[in-house]
Amino acid sequence: MKIISMSAETSSSNSFGRLLCHWRQTRRKSQLALALDADISARHLSFVESGRAKPSRDMVMKLANALNLPFREQNALLTSAGFAHAYRETGLSQPELAQSQKALELIFQHQEPYPAVVMDRHWNLIDSNNAAKTLFGLLLADSKAPEPPNVLRLMFHPNGLRPWVANWNAVAPALLQRVHREAVGGLPDQKTLSLLEEIKSYAGVSEVLRTPDFTAPITPLLAIQFRKGTLAADFFSAVTTLGTPLDVTLQEIRIECFFPANEQPAAKSAAGYN
Repeated sequence: MKIISMSAETSSSNSFGRLLCHWRQTRRKSQLALALDADISARHLSFVESGRAKPSRDMVMKLANALNLPFREQNALLTSAGFAHAYRETGLSQPELAQSQKALELIFQHQEPYPAVVMDRHWNLIDSNNAAKTLFGLLLADSKAPEPPNVLRLMFHPNGLRPWVANWNAVAPALLQRVHREAVGGLPDQKTLSLLEEIKSYAGVSEVLRTPDFTAPITPLLAIQFRKGTLAADFFSAVTTLGTPLDVTLQEIRIECFFPANEQPAAKSAAGYN
């Protein structure tokens, strides 16, 4: 993540101060505003940010919470100040997340016969239920879809789902809005920004996409219309997270469940859900 310009008094060797200043400016807070939110003096905050004072672990956590930083960035702030991480990052397949795995399995089961997928913060597909596997298998049959499976690449790449989305011209800009609005911590990281630049370079994308207005309200319901041969399925989706997790992985995953946007029985059977 690129560090934006900061106060000249911030020492070049003060990694904590630079990172703190970066997030304070990203959140558009003055030192006084952040100090008030963290319940510390503005003078002490100035000394901490400039490197003239070393923060305690408690101070780092106060500032991180006042800045509403996601767990990954809180860990990075702690590391820059010389402290151990506060939040672990565990793979979904690890025994420690067995209860979370069970919750995902139940969501997948209850969502049948309609699709459900799990994505990480970079929109990579981690898992899906049988209905999603069936639907995407039908749509991507004989296609050289980009690998590894990534929702943004699949939606924007000419060899992905894009040819089979009848209303792609409307879905594409809305999906870009979602990338920014759903970013953990409210700010896409550098890897996500690089991915956005990649998909904008795909053939035909620049002709369709205009610069999104991220201040405009999101369309309450925008169905995605899949069409291929006799298959006709329209879905809207709902995105959820797993409660109040205390793990980096769990905070960053999103579960997207698709629901029929019409009451046509043919849409269900055509997608192979009968």
